[in-house]
Amino acid sequence: MKWTEQAWKKIESNYSAILDMPFVQELANGTLPKNKFQFYMAQDSIYLEHFGRALALIGAKSHDIGDALAYLRFAEGAIVVENALHESYFQDFGVTDKGKIQPACHHYTHFLKSTAAMEPVEVAMAATLPCFWIYKKVGDHIYKGQQIFNNPYQRWIDTYGGEEFSDSVQRAIMICDLAAERATPVTRARMTEAFIHASHLEYHFWDAAYTGRTWS
Repeated sequence: MKWTEQAWKKIESNYSAILDMPFVQELANGTLPKNKFQFYMAQDSIYLEHFGRALALIGAKSHDIGDALAYLRFAEGAIVVENALHESYFQDFGVTDKGKIQPACHHYTHFLKSTAAMEPVEVAMAATLPCFWIYKKVGDHIYKGQQIFNNPYQRWIDTYGGEEFSDSVQRAIMICDLAAERATPVTRARMTEAFIHASHLEYHFWDAAYTGRTWS
């Protein structure tokens, strides 16, 4: 069994909890309150800038030149392509200011950047994988289960359920599996730990958007 298959089994319960979250359920059926999506979009836009920096650092540290190029392209996608998409969402949903980074986003981005900087590159790759993989799985889940028309969040669903994003996800999975094959047992264990921790941070990012969690 590949490393990613083993790692995913360890977060299946957390992924199921994400699918059952009110934010995801209401996003899927189009009833999510606009203010909750606005909060999410603003924080996600901030997140993508930091995520892109973490990906670029992974690219710089990668041993294989092909992996380096892949992560630099992932970084470009996060910072340039997806942020451009977010800017169009801002217009659609009346978001005029990203505001300040809030606790869940701060915690998640700090974890990713510190892992990319301080840990072996294989561990950093594993830490960033849930952002790719969980978003794709959630996007596919919503896309396949849709029963309504004119969902105001359709563009978001189409983005993460689309083929272009799928290609990036599959590439990231493949790189992580190859990295795990070459890694020592200790490093593989740290990869799994980072993957699990990042999946929990994914949950809390979605939850914070629904509850509007800010600095107290």
